Amino acid sequence: MSAGSIVVDLKFAPESVAAALKDGFAGREVINMADPENRDRDLSGCAYAVVWKPDPSLFDRARNLKVIISGGAGVDHILASYELPDTPIVRFVDRSLTDRMSEWVVLQSLIHLRQVPVFARQQREHLWEPRDSHPEAADVTVGVMGLGVLGADAAKKLKVMGFDVIGWSRSAKRIEGIETFDATGLETFLGRTDILVGLLPLTDDTRGLFNADLFAGLRQGGALAAGRPVFLNAGRGGSQVETDIVAALENGVLGGASLDVFQTEPLSADSPLWGMENVILTPHVAAMSDTRAVFRHAERQIARFERGEPLEHVVDRNRGY
Repeated sequence: MSAGSIVVDLKFAPESVAAALKDGFAGREVINMADPENRDRDLSGCAYAVVWKPDPSLFDRARNLKVIISGGAGVDHILASYELPDTPIVRFVDRSLTDRMSEWVVLQSLIHLRQVPVFARQQREHLWEPRDSHPEAADVTVGVMGLGVLGADAAKKLKVMGFDVIGWSRSAKRIEGIETFDATGLETFLGRTDILVGLLPLTDDTRGLFNADLFAGLRQGGALAAGRPVFLNAGRGGSQVETDIVAALENGVLGGASLDVFQTEPLSADSPLWGMENVILTPHVAAMSDTRAVFRHAERQIARFERGEPLEHVVDRNRGY
């Protein structure tokens, strides 16, 4: 096994991993754990690991890793579920992933702005019922919670679409042309928000953050249908309390929701969210990682490491992202 050997354990579609590996990591030995022939391979000589929800034994077997590279933007599953070596962990940051997330956020914001669920129901029922209230994007304030790479890009693209956009992060961030708030300004931020976008990492501070108390702070009487705010979440399912989302939708605190992530995935077939006409559900696909892009990113980080340059997007284990 060569000094620069790579172990790949990505719980993606196996065929996509195999196809991407044909063009990836030229000149290096790569052990793809999706290949049954590698099930019992000695991994002690591997220097690098590219992972997404890997086998629990991987880090015991690959005990001499120099760098761990996540196959996704989030790393909470790695930090919470494994005994990890004292090794740098690198998040996946890539234009394709960022663009996909912003597409989802803009799409869902427009869906609720233009009352698409209402008209979809009318179509199913063969009803022709024009509505009097048609706010435009400029009438609606979208509040983005989480201003990392994904959140900052989504905020900028929402602004291009004409929405009034504000942002929140626990520590102060500056984005040109967008008013931002930090932890001390949460109440003010919520009180101005008609569409709340969750793009937060999952940490001890954000677990269960999107709950009844937070929803109660959102603006009521805004420009959206019936003056009720909307909640979008494509960050982490663990940051939301789904019973509170259902209750807020039922009692009118929320007028709608779009959810791509859930506390338990897949979402249980008996969840009341499935049957709510003002809710859009997508199966954690808002920003799916492109396997080839993951490998290109990993190749860049490995090259930087071997040239003695700093790795990019290194996880702060104390902060959890």
